[in-house]
Amino acid sequence: MIYDSFTTDTKKLALLIDPDKYSVDNLTLISRLAESLQVDYIFVGGSILLSNIEHTIQYIQAYFQGPVLLFPGHANQVTNNADGILFLSLISGRNAEFLIGNQVISAPRIKQIGLEVIPTGYILIDCGCTTSVEYMSNTRPIPATKSDIVIATAMAGEMLGLKSLYLEGGSGAQTTVSTEIIEKVKKTCSIPIIVGGGIRTPEKLNEIYRSGADIAVIGNAIEDNQNLLQELVAVRNSFND
Repeated sequence: MIYDSFTTDTKKLALLIDPDKYSVDNLTLISRLAESLQVDYIFVGGSILLSNIEHTIQYIQAYFQGPVLLFPGHANQVTNNADGILFLSLISGRNAEFLIGNQVISAPRIKQIGLEVIPTGYILIDCGCTTSVEYMSNTRPIPATKSDIVIATAMAGEMLGLKSLYLEGGSGAQTTVSTEIIEKVKKTCSIPIIVGGGIRTPEKLNEIYRSGADIAVIGNAIEDNQNLLQELVAVRNSFND
């Protein structure tokens, strides 16, 4: 089970790939690099997704041997060749479509396919700009200064039976989720914590891990500078030595 790896004491690094932002050549290059550096997971998904997600996963799996997980922005992004799915519920928002609506639509297909499902509470936190997630989901992020609301939301997600929490700054975030918030969520919740958005340097990744993140997710930074991935993997390895 992929989820079993979420619960180990080692730090994990995931690469988020939006199929709309990668050509076939770049996809091949980044997949080979992720395999050679032993990135833990590749998440695949996007806000709009004009590209064929099934073909994208096929390209990735040709070169990357680790788990490829769906990170769906919509119910129509479910495909049968992924290894599993982060079954996201946007618990920080009040838009029923992203809280439960898309999940109801996609559940029968996921069940039919037999994908491993990792129920994940998705918590959007304001990190300095209007992100794609905020715009497309029509939900407001929790202000970064309202850590009490973030913590209460995370606690509620765990009490509802969710198996992981995703603290998200959003694609293109100017800053990361604060170390204070990560630390407080870690102290109050016992399920794995995933942190994404705005991680652009090894120093920032180090802070994220030290604050309590179990899995860090890298997206836009790698699109702009693929050499950065090796430096980030070195940070992950330093925590696992």
